[in-house]
Amino acid sequence: MKLIIVAGPPSCGKTAVIRHLIKKYLDTEKPAYLKIDVVKATEDTELNKEFGIPTRKVYSGDLCPDHAGIMVLKDAISWAEELNAGMLIVESAGLCLRCTPYTSQSFGIAVISALSGSSSPLKMAPIIAHADTVVVTKTELVSQAEKEVFRQCIRNVAPSVDIIETNAIQGTGLRYLMRAITEHSEIEDLRDITLRGTPPLGVCTICIGKKEIGWQNHFGVIRPLDEADNIFRGD
Repeated sequence: MKLIIVAGPPSCGKTAVIRHLIKKYLDTEKPAYLKIDVVKATEDTELNKEFGIPTRKVYSGDLCPDHAGIMVLKDAISWAEELNAGMLIVESAGLCLRCTPYTSQSFGIAVISALSGSSSPLKMAPIIAHADTVVVTKTELVSQAEKEVFRQCIRNVAPSVDIIETNAIQGTGLRYLMRAITEHSEIEDLRDITLRGTPPLGVCTICIGKKEIGWQNHFGVIRPLDEADNIFRGD
């Protein structure tokens, strides 16, 4: 089974890209789909109704959605394998730009809108830097010069990453993405799957629900205004 992980900020066109993947591989790979979100998602029911594929979703609630995705991924792979799916497509919540959900043995797709501004690749650098392919959507709404600038901004983050430009609704240019996925290897051993990137260094008391503002009221990894780097403040 192939593992495809799609990440990117909200409303960038992740699900539109995934629809084209499902259409392409519906008969040959029998894809399954998992959506990670925080409090509300309908993509799973929509894709199940449209294509008849098995779908699931997980609400992270008070947990970071990227952390929730990492925690449930092993179970999700086992679920898809039990269904004899040839491909599992995982769509991230798209809310955290520091964590990256890509793993070893997966094909990582970063989706980013051409309308998000030329500085956006730098703001979401980990998602781009660890991806196999960056899909730039909504390119029909910007000029050729803006496309060139945006492409170079992506190259500044990840010089060798493959970049595919598309109108995700129509799917122009996505044949290059399909080719790369087709050539990508299947999962060899579930036990050997690990994260590609390193998650944030640690948790603080905000992570466990403490509401007071100011570093003086918190412990763990903290950052005062006048400190250049994070520091650790023990209890």
